Amino acid sequence: MAEVPEGFEKAVQYQGDPWVLLMTMPRIVAESYRRLLAESGVVTVIRTPFQWVMSSPVIEIETGGYMGDVGLYVPQVQEREADAILQGGPDDAAPISAEGQP
Repeated sequence: MAEVPEGFEKAVQYQGDPWVLLMTMPRIVAESYRRLLAESGVVTVIRTPFQWVMSSPVIEIETGGYMGDVGLYVPQVQEREADAILQGGPDDAAPISAEGQP
């Protein structure tokens, strides 16, 4: 990622550990990526303008929680793994871009 959007940091300390920003995107897209990464054992956290979100109950999304752009962060030790998953493996048709498009 060449430029970090305003309001987000590339690297942060969260709960005592270094975390890195993978990308920013609308919340609904970030929630999908979180599930994809979680299926492979990658821990994620979302940063909204208001708070850090470790888990997102469906009710929060359905009732209109913050849906704007968020930062998707992973522990620094899992950054390569997360990037590889989002780039797609040999069985995937196309990698996922920062804009959420194959």
